[in-house]
Amino acid sequence: MRLYGVVAAGAFRRYATYRVATAAGVFTNTVFGFIMAYTYTALWDQRPQLGGYDVSQAVTYVWLGQALLMACAMMGGGFEDELVERIRSGDIAVDLSRPVDLQLWWLAGDMGRAFFHLLGRGVIPLGLGALAFDLALPGASLTWLAFLAAVTLGLLVSFALRFLVALLAFWLMDGAGVTQISWLAGLFFSGMLLPLNIFPGALGEVARALPWSALLQVPADVLLGKHTGWGLAGAYAFQAGWAVVLLGAGRVLQTMATRRVVVQGG
Repeated sequence: MRLYGVVAAGAFRRYATYRVATAAGVFTNTVFGFIMAYTYTALWDQRPQLGGYDVSQAVTYVWLGQALLMACAMMGGGFEDELVERIRSGDIAVDLSRPVDLQLWWLAGDMGRAFFHLLGRGVIPLGLGALAFDLALPGASLTWLAFLAAVTLGLLVSFALRFLVALLAFWLMDGAGVTQISWLAGLFFSGMLLPLNIFPGALGEVARALPWSALLQVPADVLLGKHTGWGLAGAYAFQAGWAVVLLGAGRVLQTMATRRVVVQGG
């Protein structure tokens, strides 16, 4: 396991070297945060308590989304493009021959990337949002710890989804199309555009049951105090359940891909 820790630390340092890109990302996230915060304020002024949130909670949700956008790679920017390219070029055969687990290798690297973006592109926009708006941020440290646990589980689900999508490149001529579809689904069903709690009827129930809701909707509701006690345990179980299922599916696809490479190589 020490090896994967080194890989995660290396990925963190790698992304930390892109200082200009990080600064530009902070600026972009902050600008869009202000645009969406004022949009949400206007909407909630007309529809108070929409989705069970007051105005302060709705605006807080906006800034949490900006903080988690890059960490959860809801619009790409993770490992998947590199993995798809290695599959397309055939370099993946070298990766599969190494004495390391392919899934754990990419998971470690993606966790390093995610935690850098959480700090580098998440904390500053959230802090600026807190200065400009009356955010409903909790004062209890236990709530923040519960939020970080939910974020970590969300990052696992995010990785598992993108790993599955990237591995489809073994059977597709080009993985770009399915990757873009995955990004669109992630933006919509994670709650990045609008909280899933305001989706009506069956659409809302389905959206909240899909794995993408573990990326933003669940962590945001944890921080906003919507999940407490057994409800919090249920939220964690939902995220962990999807992580286990998706990581297991990724393991199955990885095994199938390995056999495919062996057969073609033979």
